[in-house]
Amino acid sequence: MFIPEKFTAKKALVIGAGKSGVACANLLAARGFKVLLTEEKAAGAVRENLKGLSRLVRAETGGHTAAAFGCAFAVKSPGLPHTNPLIAALKKKKIPVVSEVETALAFAGGAPLLAVTGTNGKTTTTMLLGEIMRLALKGKKGRALVCGNVGIPAARIAADARAGDAIVMEISSYQLEDSSFIKPAVACLLNITPDHLDHHGGMAAYIKAKRRVFEFQSPEDACVFNAADPLCVKLAKKCRAKKLFFSAAGGKNLNARVFEGELHFTTGKTSFSARPPALPGAHNLENAMCAGLMALAAGAAPAHIRKAFKAFKGVEHRLEPAGAVRGIKFINDSKATNVDSTLVALKAMPPKRAAWLIMGGTDKGTPYAPLLPLIRERVKAVLTIGSGAARIERELAGACPVITALTMETACRNILKMAAAGETALFSPACASFDQFKDFEDRGRKFKAFVKKLK
Repeated sequence: MFIPEKFTAKKALVIGAGKSGVACANLLAARGFKVLLTEEKAAGAVRENLKGLSRLVRAETGGHTAAAFGCAFAVKSPGLPHTNPLIAALKKKKIPVVSEVETALAFAGGAPLLAVTGTNGKTTTTMLLGEIMRLALKGKKGRALVCGNVGIPAARIAADARAGDAIVMEISSYQLEDSSFIKPAVACLLNITPDHLDHHGGMAAYIKAKRRVFEFQSPEDACVFNAADPLCVKLAKKCRAKKLFFSAAGGKNLNARVFEGELHFTTGKTSFSARPPALPGAHNLENAMCAGLMALAAGAAPAHIRKAFKAFKGVEHRLEPAGAVRGIKFINDSKATNVDSTLVALKAMPPKRAAWLIMGGTDKGTPYAPLLPLIRERVKAVLTIGSGAARIERELAGACPVITALTMETACRNILKMAAAGETALFSPACASFDQFKDFEDRGRKFKAFVKKLK
């Protein structure tokens, strides 16, 4: 556990000048620490991020100097592997290395943590939970502070948190892996399928990281699990917190289920139904059930859940309509950074061969074969982009025409030449974005801007 008081007025090292690194450095500097921010990349590569850096923080770019080893502790940015030479050297010298999330939560003013994790659906669930909690806390003059992998670093909001607020955090396997101690008041495990195996080194390590979301919970806490996911059910047996289960597929002993087109919730003496948010796909029913159960465990009332469900319109970059050109609908699903997420998107497409699928980017090492049945059933052609294109083309060969497009812009132009009115261009890459874009948000916004240009 990170206890700031142990290091008061000493020097802190923050490794990595990404959004979370800069936010963490600013937070520590504001709390009286002498902070060194160190970044391997040249200054030009992180110039935009450094514009937001406090003048109280000293920064070094283009590599690490011996000054790093003069710090009392270090904060690791989530994307860096533990095999990073600097991190390994710090640990060898017995300099504590803590996570960005732990650092942020240490200054959170007693606000409870509601932590959302899983392979897919995290952002939608987090944003929906945030909306429910905003309504639930409004009358109590509390706030729902949404942060984490949704694009707002935890360290940016932590200093503003106070008792009576709730921190609603999307937390990734990277962040969980880095955290030696994290104890959410309410947590969830939406699902577990292969992802980030290149970073974690295998499925076992990935599962171990996800398990950490409830590892330090106690019986007064709560954790929500997907009863239709075998790995979630297996891990639930190791959880000491109060367990709540949901499933869109039905089953026994569920706290949330689908019944006659509505979501039915049962927890303790509370039992009610609510119309689900108007979002496509069965996966969004699961996301809504999970958010509802987490909110109930955190003290929200059925009325708050119903109202939030009615108003919720979804999140950017997840099956987001990007407009139509010549009668062809363009869908931005840039947040699909893994195969399972693209599988979810394909399930939301009509059961006829009317979708043109744009895939590719930085390959993550997971097989594309799980996509084959739905591609054969629903996809007219796959257009590949980015550095992972060749592998996609090999593994999907024969399922439908597979066309090398290289870039997102070329793929869109090709679809306009070949598709008919009423068909859909689905941009669901199944890969990371870092070969051609800054991140999936940059990728999605550029896709939407290009579709707008095509109009």
